[in-house]
Amino acid sequence: MSPSLTVRRIAADQGAAFRELRTASLREAPYAFGETLEDALSADAARFDATAAQHAVSSDATTFILYTEGHPAGLIEAHFEDTPQRRAFVGELWVAPAVRHLRGGELLVNTAGEWLASEGAHEVFAWVTDSNRNAMRFYERLGFGPTGDHTRSAGASGELESLLVRHVQQASGDASHASSQ
Repeated sequence: MSPSLTVRRIAADQGAAFRELRTASLREAPYAFGETLEDALSADAARFDATAAQHAVSSDATTFILYTEGHPAGLIEAHFEDTPQRRAFVGELWVAPAVRHLRGGELLVNTAGEWLASEGAHEVFAWVTDSNRNAMRFYERLGFGPTGDHTRSAGASGELESLLVRHVQQASGDASHASSQ
């Protein structure tokens, strides 16, 4: 029997879980995120509490948490750019290595994409470090393609990042999902 995976939007009282997942992601892949492990560890718990509380209710930015058998095992952030174009982005994706084979990353990206579509997005963008071939292939398998835009990565010693995009269908309803994979 394979474990049950569930994705839920972060709740206002989940600052500690958010901090635990963020620091785990930075321990494993310090090059993949916009902050350092030292920054996350030295941050006051109130910062994570405030982000959780804001992401629980915001229509501009949120976090989804992946659970396996009820235990937090991954997360993704979804937000709209604060520009007139209001482009939709997913990022900060991380899944615990022990459950990656269960397709939790796919479930997180799809859930975040559905939430963004329900908030009006027609396209979902993701910045991916060019040297992270696994992440690039992962997003390509999910229907993301290159936009041709590149930038220097803030979190990966100035490496190049490519902007990927996926067109989405307008969705309605709740973005919560449960899956047995």
